[in-house]
Amino acid sequence: MTRQHRRTPTHVLKHRAARHCALALSGLLFAAPAPAADADRPADLVLRHCLVFTGLSETLEPDRSVYIRDGRIEAITDSSQAAPPAGQTIDCAGHTLVPGLIDAHTHLDNLEQAARALASGTTTVRTAGVPAYQDVGLKALAATGRIAGPDVIAAGVYVTPGLEESILADPRLAPLANGVRTEDELRLLVRINAERGADVIKTRGTERAGRPDTDPREQVYTQAQLEIVVDEARRHGLPVMVHTHGDEGARAAVRAGARSIEHGTYLSEETLREMRERGTWFVPTVITMLEMNEEQYDHVLRLRGSHMVPRLEQAVRDAHRIGVRLATGADNYYDNESINRISLEVMHLARLGLSPFEALQAATVSAAELLGIDDRTGRIEPGYEADLVVVPGNPLEDVRVLQDPLVVVSNGQVALKRIPFGLADDRP
Repeated sequence: MTRQHRRTPTHVLKHRAARHCALALSGLLFAAPAPAADADRPADLVLRHCLVFTGLSETLEPDRSVYIRDGRIEAITDSSQAAPPAGQTIDCAGHTLVPGLIDAHTHLDNLEQAARALASGTTTVRTAGVPAYQDVGLKALAATGRIAGPDVIAAGVYVTPGLEESILADPRLAPLANGVRTEDELRLLVRINAERGADVIKTRGTERAGRPDTDPREQVYTQAQLEIVVDEARRHGLPVMVHTHGDEGARAAVRAGARSIEHGTYLSEETLREMRERGTWFVPTVITMLEMNEEQYDHVLRLRGSHMVPRLEQAVRDAHRIGVRLATGADNYYDNESINRISLEVMHLARLGLSPFEALQAATVSAAELLGIDDRTGRIEPGYEADLVVVPGNPLEDVRVLQDPLVVVSNGQVALKRIPFGLADDRP
């Protein structure tokens, strides 16, 4: 399917800090040593003695060393080879190296939440609406190396009928105080988001599930209104993600040209088949729907969860059977109260019929393709960004090992390091 948005918008490209060099990383082969021209310059970081899940193969590459320079993977070699000099070396002791996980649906909006996401192994996020363009600010911090990450695909302010407190995010939003419904209002909000640095537009097809006074099946925007959002977004080279639980709203979003359907609880086979034909992605956020059954929610939402969860699980099974592309999203803020993580979403996708390999790809290679950044992240290959996670065990046999990240590297920076567990004996 031909993409309807710019593959790598200029404002999404990474700009390294002054300490990074501009050397192009090209022509590097798997198992090749560092380039001879730079043989006297140490790599910034080396991860040695790793099993490597590249994201593309259903087998692990044994005993590899991964060389990282200027935030990117420079070379991958056999660990038995003589090691070129390195600024920092981490011995992975036979643990498995996987691509950094991607959360394609989150609402994180501050540094503390970003740090929690990173500590869980999530090195890239796509936001799904924040109050005041905090995601754009986080994107700039990660892109310039001020923070290790996660890298942010920013949605800015949610295109929804009532902006509530988001009306304060930009003075130009004042004309939208009474709602966002007409063509002029919809186009204005999309345009302001684009000008503020959004990389994707988030809008809605149906009501929310997390409020007792709304029915998540109720359609909010018509197909014509959604077509206006998609058209204006396309003018700025941006894709559109659409929140929708009900089937009618989802079908309208698919026909309007949505890049992805978010949640999709009540998706019918008819809509799923149309999604497959049009290349529309599905981000089911299973883990957040399961959370509705917890005691922190009132009786209406807990009862609602009891009938929504089985429907969503069936929609995921049907989507996988029909061939709809799936990507992972945790739909949370990475705050202290929630344990929703991409590692758990991967576990539930595997429970619902995806093979471990397919579930892992939904969080890495496939999610990167959805976000239009699969030319630089989502896999372990020379030239790709050094977004990497070390986990114990083999995730192709048991995806639950993703829940225990031992090392997290984002843009070449070590964000988490928990190994080795033992102490070195310094006696002579």
